[in-house]
Amino acid sequence: MASRKLAFIGLGVMGYPMAGHLAKAGNDVTVYNRTTAKAKAWTKEFSGSFATTPAKAAQGCEIVFACVGNDDDLRSVAFGDDGILAGMDEGAVFIDHTTASADVAREIYAAARSMSKHFLDGPVSGGQAGAENGALTIMLGGEQKIFNLSKPIMQSYGKAVTLMGEAGAGQLTKMVNQICVAGLVQALSEGLNFANRAGLDAKLVVDVISKGAAQSWQMENRGYTMIEDKFNFGFAVDWMRKDLDICMAESKNIGAELPVTQTVAGYYDKIAKKGGNRWDTSSLIRLLKD
Repeated sequence: MASRKLAFIGLGVMGYPMAGHLAKAGNDVTVYNRTTAKAKAWTKEFSGSFATTPAKAAQGCEIVFACVGNDDDLRSVAFGDDGILAGMDEGAVFIDHTTASADVAREIYAAARSMSKHFLDGPVSGGQAGAENGALTIMLGGEQKIFNLSKPIMQSYGKAVTLMGEAGAGQLTKMVNQICVAGLVQALSEGLNFANRAGLDAKLVVDVISKGAAQSWQMENRGYTMIEDKFNFGFAVDWMRKDLDICMAESKNIGAELPVTQTVAGYYDKIAKKGGNRWDTSSLIRLLKD
C-alpha cells in the first residue's frame, strides 16, 4: 500500500498503539496529544512527528484519526480555530474512534459536510490488547464511498472493519456492544461466585463450560483472572460507566428498555465508590465476593 500522510489525535491506551500500527504500515503520521511528553515518546518509538494543536496535525493530511475520552473531549479537538476540521483540507477525511454519543457524531458529520470535508464515526471494540495486536473490531457510520477509501488503512489495526449505516450508526452499534458486554460480565461474575461457594474448582469449571453454550470472549479472556482476583488491566470501570451512561441516554431517545444494563451500571457505580475506578470491568465479581 502506498504511503499516506495521516494524523492521529489522542495517544491514550488505545490511540498510542493504533497510531503506531499506521506508522509501521509505512505511512507518514503526525500525532497530537494534550500531554506533549506522550507525543514526544510516541515519535521516539515510531517514525513520524508531533504537532502542538489538532489543526496543525491535520494540515495536509488525507485522513485524520482521533481517539479521545468523551463527547466534550471530542468537540474540543474537532471544533475551533485549533481543531481538526479547521486544519483539514477540503476533501480530507476525519475518522473518530472515540466511544461517544450518536448525537455528537451526527453533529461533526454535518459540520464536516458543510466545509466540503468528510467524517466517519468509528468506535472500536477489543480493548487495549486488541489495539496493541492490531486486532480491533471497528464499527462505522457514514458514507459508503468514504468508507471504501478508508477501510484499507484502518485494517492496519482492525481485524473487522464494517460500515453499519449512516452517520451515528457506528456509535449506536458500539452501544449494543457495551449493553451485551455489561450483561455478560455480570452473568460471568455470578456464575464464578456460585462455583466458588459450591466448593467447585472454578478454573476447571471455566475449562469445561467454555467449550459449551456458555462460551464467550469474556469467559475465555477474563474468567481465570477474575478467579485470581486480578483487575489491573484491560477496560477500566470508569470507561464502562461513561459508555453505559451514553447507552441509557440513547435508550430514552428511542424508547428501548434496558433493565439489566441499568442494574449493572449501578453495580459499576458501587465498584467506583470502593476505589475501583481504574480496575478492569471484570471486577464486578468483587461485589459478590465481599
